[in-house]
Amino acid sequence: MPTRKPAAAKKASSTKLNASPAPALVPERHLFGTDGIRGLANEGAMTPESALALGRAVTFLVGQGKNHAPRIVIGKDTRLSGYMIETAIASGICSMGGRVILCGPVPTPAIAHLTVSMRADAGIVISASHNAFQDNGVKIFGSDGFKLADETEAAIEELMRNPAGLGARRTGPSIGKAETLEDSRGRYVVFAKNTFPRELTLDGIRVVVDAAHGAAYKVAPMVFSELGAQVTAIGVKPNGTNINAGVGALHPDNLRAEVVKRGAHLGIALDGDADRVILVDETGQVIDGDVVMAMCAEKMRLAGELRNNLVVATVMSNLGLERALKAKGIELVRTNVGDRYVVEAMRQRGANLGGEQSGHLVFLDHASTGDGIVGALQVLALLVRTGKPVSELARGAMQRVPQLLENLTLKERRPLESMTNLARETDRVKKKLGAEGRVLVRWSGTEPKLRIMVEGPTEELIKQLASQLAEAARKDIPS
Repeated sequence: MPTRKPAAAKKASSTKLNASPAPALVPERHLFGTDGIRGLANEGAMTPESALALGRAVTFLVGQGKNHAPRIVIGKDTRLSGYMIETAIASGICSMGGRVILCGPVPTPAIAHLTVSMRADAGIVISASHNAFQDNGVKIFGSDGFKLADETEAAIEELMRNPAGLGARRTGPSIGKAETLEDSRGRYVVFAKNTFPRELTLDGIRVVVDAAHGAAYKVAPMVFSELGAQVTAIGVKPNGTNINAGVGALHPDNLRAEVVKRGAHLGIALDGDADRVILVDETGQVIDGDVVMAMCAEKMRLAGELRNNLVVATVMSNLGLERALKAKGIELVRTNVGDRYVVEAMRQRGANLGGEQSGHLVFLDHASTGDGIVGALQVLALLVRTGKPVSELARGAMQRVPQLLENLTLKERRPLESMTNLARETDRVKKKLGAEGRVLVRWSGTEPKLRIMVEGPTEELIKQLASQLAEAARKDIPS
């Protein structure tokens, strides 16, 4: 089946799902965070009742103005609760006359791709990404393969709260149906392999892949082995409760040991839904998203492939990335945390490379969202072309500035502007660091934690400053 490649500067689709109502009419979002809806499965926003309501709301929005039954692709990771939520969303879609296309456990970027290639009206991913198996979540893609705008998510929430706006329920032959897409994995494997330069192979390359017992447990080893690599696979035995448990992008220690043991050229650690990747070089050293962006930006610039000579990253990306890119004449544009905001800025600025330090890597010439497998393939292409070990490529890409991230669990969540002690201490720390560092304080968009990030010239100094900021926060919100 022919596919449509999303363009970096592609405008939002004219479908209702991608349309943005006037800002004054947009209600505040309560369910959607920085990356969809997420929470403890079978409680709060992640109950079957909420999932059914979401399925109905999405189907209503994408069905407006269409002369066909809305087609919605659904994928999931390997969490036990995925069955429950998948069934509920599908029921909601069918109750609104929609057609459900079930893909089973596949990576998040696979659903973005399949939504476009199958000309579907929307794609839904059931996953809590890197969270433990008890949690689950929902991400939604528009017909163009891009995540929804804040305004559209707010419109979905409004319909979930006030279902009267959905109109009459479908009955008789108007009720929708569900079917399984048997070759969903194979289609994604072909897509991913096509992002690797056709003139290259991975013959003679040894890789270790850690799929986090998640959505890519089947497809990740297939992609690399079909390109010629000798693959050792770990984290590929999901049982519904072991996703991300001591494996994957958040826990690379087992991968590091395996890479050294096997004498591998590269280790590839994915998260639960495989939309991000953390790499390990042949010596066992961890390589995060910042280093990958630095490596790829220089390669793309020299090849004349880096659009508008800029890279988009978040406020969390290391100052060393900014300095390295600037030295090469490349602009770094920063956004709020969340790969969705990175993609939005990339489309606005006409960029084709962006990502997050955490491993979300977006190559808009290939994909419309973060894709861990595609990101790893770009680094492998660089390895094959240069003949240099990954450790050498990474070492020459950027000089990291010492950075410390502290996650503080407080008993309640207050607006940062109301935390006066923290505000004063933050101003003091910023003045002390000056141009030699950065400080960022924010509430997590996916967890009930205050995140404190400090960068500076020495590890000792940033530890001291982070401790002072944490103490100030505790004064504002005593335990």
